[in-house]
Amino acid sequence: MQTVYLSAGSNLGDRLSNLRRAVVELDSGAVEVRRVSSVFETEPLGYADQPWFLNLALELSTRLSPRETLRCCQAVETSAGRVRSFPNAPRTLDLDILLYGDRMIREPDLVVPHPRLQARRFVLVPLAEIAPEARHPGAGRSVRELLAESTDRSEVRIYQPEPKQ
Repeated sequence: MQTVYLSAGSNLGDRLSNLRRAVVELDSGAVEVRRVSSVFETEPLGYADQPWFLNLALELSTRLSPRETLRCCQAVETSAGRVRSFPNAPRTLDLDILLYGDRMIREPDLVVPHPRLQARRFVLVPLAEIAPEARHPGAGRSVRELLAESTDRSEVRIYQPEPKQ
């Protein structure tokens, strides 16, 4: 079994339901969801004229290969209505493989560890909550260390749903 860390984000539709549904769909026969971080609300990066995101991190245990894990994530994104229109576009669901054990993979459509993991507080903060000592195999640093060294100052806050009227 491999330990895999994912990032999940949503900024279209019912963001919280999109994330909850993704966790349930991922927790299938081939994948066991072991831990899920708190939900964080984060400002969009890159293309700023869009709604804020809800983000969380997940720890999985799986026998799936990295490629099969990617396909599983893409199937869950498609099930949530994900449309890939342009980079950093708003989305119902975005699932990224952050770490796959201690593997380093460089393929045209699969790069692990995630190439921008170290530069994104919206990924590092939730991941540090569930796996502060997980190590980035390329950087040789823990998630806690990467977060402390991050120069990203974008806002990441615990999500507080608005009370129902």
